[in-house]
Amino acid sequence: MSDKTCYYEVLGVERAAEASEIKRAYRKLAMANHPDRNPGDAAAEDRFKQASEAYQVLSDDEKRRVYDAYGHEGLSGQGFRSSNFEDIFSQFGDIFGDIFGGGGGRRRGPRPGTDLRYDIELTFEEAAFGLTKEIVFDRDEPCEPCGGDGAKPGTTPSVCGTCQGLGRVTRQQGFFMVQTTCPVCRGTGRVITDRCEPCEGAGTMQVERTVSVTIPPGVDTGMRLRVGGEGEGSPSGGPRGDLYVVIHAQQHPTFQRDGADVHAETPISLSDAALGVDLEVETIHGQETVSVPAGTQPDTIVRLRRKGIARVNGGGQGDHYVRLRVDVPMDLSARQRELLQSLREEGL
Repeated sequence: MSDKTCYYEVLGVERAAEASEIKRAYRKLAMANHPDRNPGDAAAEDRFKQASEAYQVLSDDEKRRVYDAYGHEGLSGQGFRSSNFEDIFSQFGDIFGDIFGGGGGRRRGPRPGTDLRYDIELTFEEAAFGLTKEIVFDRDEPCEPCGGDGAKPGTTPSVCGTCQGLGRVTRQQGFFMVQTTCPVCRGTGRVITDRCEPCEGAGTMQVERTVSVTIPPGVDTGMRLRVGGEGEGSPSGGPRGDLYVVIHAQQHPTFQRDGADVHAETPISLSDAALGVDLEVETIHGQETVSVPAGTQPDTIVRLRRKGIARVNGGGQGDHYVRLRVDVPMDLSARQRELLQSLREEGL
């Protein structure tokens, strides 16, 4: 009998677990026990190895079928062997690419540029109705004198002797061979001997950039607008990053916003509430007439359909809600007091 721990127990899933559940369990264990996150921890290294071996079997329908029927001995009969560190990254690159940013330097293609953030402040009305606005910000552009390679004009960068131009170095860490970014060239694979003076060898210089941004109606504080390709340039020739415009909407002195709905209150006299009245109220779209029926009670809320704010992702317009605040007069004239006294005697 094999003394290996059950693969299902290693991943902490039931035998009937679906493929997606097995993958989630493995991701969780891999993130917690990866050697890069636990340097020098032999126990974490062993857990990582066991989890990877278990996932290699249980994520393969045929291997899982054999394992369920015959256990570890059945896999031995099939010629199965556990993976080493390099095999793990090559087989499960989609998982490690998500967790560790490409699996120890195995990211395909040039790295994209860094994303930028721009915080913009809008008035209540601008956020409600949208607008097109020009924003000005600084971003890195390739240095013209050196063409972006950071070397003094007339010279070229040399191949990094530490990583031989690969941009990464391999080191032994217990059971595994771990690849990390080269500490000398910082992943570029090149070393600059004579630096370009204008950019000091960085290959980029900050320049002022003006972009016209269309802000749709209905945005609110905390929302982000993505402007593709307006971020930093890539140091390795990849695509530019993106610009994210973060919305900060001001409050309104009269209106309160609740998503796409707008709330406000308006005063109404005691007599108008008792007798009824056609009342003019202010909305973000202008004045609207509200019919207040006789006998309206204090704090009654009237709804004006589709007089609120547009829903930013579609779905029509919000509503405008008016709370009727009945004002009780504090300073009465003699005539008013006489009339109210008469009403009270009448039972009102």
